[in-house]
Amino acid sequence: MFKILDKKILAKDVIKITIDSPTVAEKAQAGQFVVVVIDEKGERIPLTLADWDRKLGTVTLIFQTVGFTTKRLGALNTGDKIEHLLGPLGHPTELKKLGTVVCIGGGVGVAEVYPVSRAFKEAGNRIIGIIGSRSKELLILEDEMRGICDELFITTDDGTYGRRGLVTDILKELFTVVEKSTHTKYPDLVYCIGPVLMMKAVSRLTKDYAVKTVVSLNPIMVDATGMCGACRCTVGGKTVFGCVDGPDFDGHSIDFDELAKRLKLFKSEEEKKNEEFHT
Repeated sequence: MFKILDKKILAKDVIKITIDSPTVAEKAQAGQFVVVVIDEKGERIPLTLADWDRKLGTVTLIFQTVGFTTKRLGALNTGDKIEHLLGPLGHPTELKKLGTVVCIGGGVGVAEVYPVSRAFKEAGNRIIGIIGSRSKELLILEDEMRGICDELFITTDDGTYGRRGLVTDILKELFTVVEKSTHTKYPDLVYCIGPVLMMKAVSRLTKDYAVKTVVSLNPIMVDATGMCGACRCTVGGKTVFGCVDGPDFDGHSIDFDELAKRLKLFKSEEEKKNEEFHT
């Protein structure tokens, strides 16, 4: 059993919990995830590690309460326990001193891009952060991102905070500045986490400029050990498993349309299960 030591509401339907888990905290690295099982009959859900503290033996998860299990998890409070916390799983993000890295997070994906941005910074890179949300009330971890980014840009769909528009608008402007300058160069890497459509748009844009792009995928998972095949994706024309081959992949090689389609496979079942939560 794993005890919840702290719980905070970061934004509407976005919750942060800190869990006592020395074993996971000891081995956790940026880009990895865990599988959470609330009780003996609970669903297995993958959640990216938002933070960890090796000295305290804790890990931090940030999630949006949109499905049956995340709503159940969000209903737990400090002092409650969950049955299983499996991990850390997946390959850590490949970290190198490259030069300039643009780290992009959309929605709750900001929680996932934060530890990666921090790790790239610690590796000696200059970090340009671009984070976006639908509105100001849904924006998370702004202060944390400001603390590690050399530059930080914020967008909101409705214009209630930062720039009105999409993260790709800012990225396009950054590329345009480079095109008009003889003293600057394109980023050495773009790292992106967020909704599928956002990652697809970012990858399409960076491909036009031949800028290497890595995205973190969160496909449907069951066992998260590579045995069930539920998380299969097509990358570079080949089938890969998101859990053991990823979660990081070359954004220019992913079949995003197939990924989006597979994520909707159990939509009707999810809606029915969601109704149970309120009955």
